[in-house]
Amino acid sequence: MKKDDTQEKPKNAFQKWVHSFISLRYLPRFFSLVYRSSPSYFMANVALRLVNAAFPVILLWVGKEIIDEVINLTQATTVTYERLFMLIGIEIGLVILGDIFSRLITLTDNLMGALYGNASSVELIQKTARVEIADLEDSEFYDKLERARRQTTSRVALLSSVLSQVQDIITIVSLIVALFYFYPILIILVILSVIPSFVNEMKFSKENYALQSRMTPERRELDYMRMLGASDITAKEVKLFGLADFISDSFTKVADKFYLETKKLAIKSTYLGALFHIISDMAYYGAYVFIIMKAVVVAITIGELTFLAGSFNKLRKQIETIFSRFTSINESALYLKDYFEFIDMEFDNDTGFELYPLPQEIKHGFEFVDVSFKYPNTKKKIFDKISFTLHKGEKLALVGKNGSGKTTLIKLLLRFYEPTAGRILLDGVDIRHFDKAAYQQLFGAIFQDFVRYYLTAKVNIAVGNIKEADNLDKIKEAATLSLADEVIESLKKGYDQELGKRFRKGTELSGGQWQKIAIARAYMSQSPVVILDEPTSALDAQAEYEVFQRFMGLTEGRTSIIISHRFSTVRMADRILVLEHGKIVEHGTHHELMKNDQLYAQLFDLQAEGYRD
Repeated sequence: MKKDDTQEKPKNAFQKWVHSFISLRYLPRFFSLVYRSSPSYFMANVALRLVNAAFPVILLWVGKEIIDEVINLTQATTVTYERLFMLIGIEIGLVILGDIFSRLITLTDNLMGALYGNASSVELIQKTARVEIADLEDSEFYDKLERARRQTTSRVALLSSVLSQVQDIITIVSLIVALFYFYPILIILVILSVIPSFVNEMKFSKENYALQSRMTPERRELDYMRMLGASDITAKEVKLFGLADFISDSFTKVADKFYLETKKLAIKSTYLGALFHIISDMAYYGAYVFIIMKAVVVAITIGELTFLAGSFNKLRKQIETIFSRFTSINESALYLKDYFEFIDMEFDNDTGFELYPLPQEIKHGFEFVDVSFKYPNTKKKIFDKISFTLHKGEKLALVGKNGSGKTTLIKLLLRFYEPTAGRILLDGVDIRHFDKAAYQQLFGAIFQDFVRYYLTAKVNIAVGNIKEADNLDKIKEAATLSLADEVIESLKKGYDQELGKRFRKGTELSGGQWQKIAIARAYMSQSPVVILDEPTSALDAQAEYEVFQRFMGLTEGRTSIIISHRFSTVRMADRILVLEHGKIVEHGTHHELMKNDQLYAQLFDLQAEGYRD
């Protein structure tokens, strides 16, 4: 169960204004992570920006000196160009040095951003591994995960923005000092020229974030529709069933809703933005006229006129950039907030049971005692007080119609979910007394919806026991036992061949070929309990029979559970459980169940009928 602290919402206008800046509290933590991912680049970047921040005001001052020197030379009786050429040389040197520094800043920005993106992605992967299956199947929680996942790459620009902000603030301070030295009133006018636009942008950045956050489910739906309409996985059915129009219409319906919401906000933002910018322009030109009039009455020199006009214009643009960037930073920090809130999310995995050491060896087996279960946020019970025993070394088969609860029973045994009532015991001890991660290491499982890793054939097999990823002999042995060796022999690069068509060098496999690769993972596992949940549904009857014959021999002495609709396979098991409507209605060997002449026998005869003339 996840813990998610909800913050108290602001009640009045002032609180709302303060609340809009609350996301900035994540910036120190963000920069701490950036620094940890690349300390040398970070320190170099800061040093370069500190030096580069002083260049604008120095260049303006040198420009002023050049103009005044030119005017002095036009009025002098004796002309010497040494000082003029020196000033020009200084300006050229500053321009070249500034360009070099700017390029080095961009370089370190990109390198830091790449390293931070990698580090945050790893952190997200590790955090997600701790999430319960029940949480991942909750759409509201998945929206949070989706927003956090997007931030691992899209927040890299935030790094450059904040560092540029610091650099520009230093530049602004130097410009303010210069203007204040001449006429303090100019500082007031420049501030008045940018505040209206700043307030407007802050307001709409918050509204834009709220819109994007509110529309997360719709964005996920749009991504899903894109996948359905443009994917090799769905292409056959889309063509066969003529689904292109349906998918595009469904996409358009959601996309139009998103567009209208965005359009409404964009129009309002543009209208008010233009209005506030007019006010800013009036304040700016008021200051500009003031400077010109001072030059007309010879209160300042032409060089000082150029310096003041340039400084005022530069200061205004810098402040506008800072305010505009600040709203962008604040908005980005709101998204950054999504990432850190997910990373900080705590999962209450405390079952209330004292933890015991996991047994070194299974001595007796597992026992379900009056186990009941229903999925979260549902009322229907999947199981109602079922009881059975899985003995050590036993090969148990689960049989039943679709929806009878076979896979759910496996999920309970693997502790993907906990029973809503009753107990599951391992050697007489409730499994909730064991550390979940350690307990799950007892099992090797291949599911019907196994993952097709678009990686090499070698890795696809090795995931069954990833610690043996470099043990090619063991991988080849597993491939032979699962009949996957025949598939791999047909591949151009053999075990090093990338599978699937997602990447350029990949090769697609048939459903049956993928299943043989997946089954090989079971043979890689050293776990004392092996579970096969419909892993051979795409194999022909002969291949399935051969796979299970080998499986039975290999798992001799190991506990195993098999779910299969093919009774030729099921009959190999030591014991069979028959499930119906969340109840165990029969159990026994194949011969015993056939003698009972109940549900199992009926299902067996129905399947056998299909093979008769």
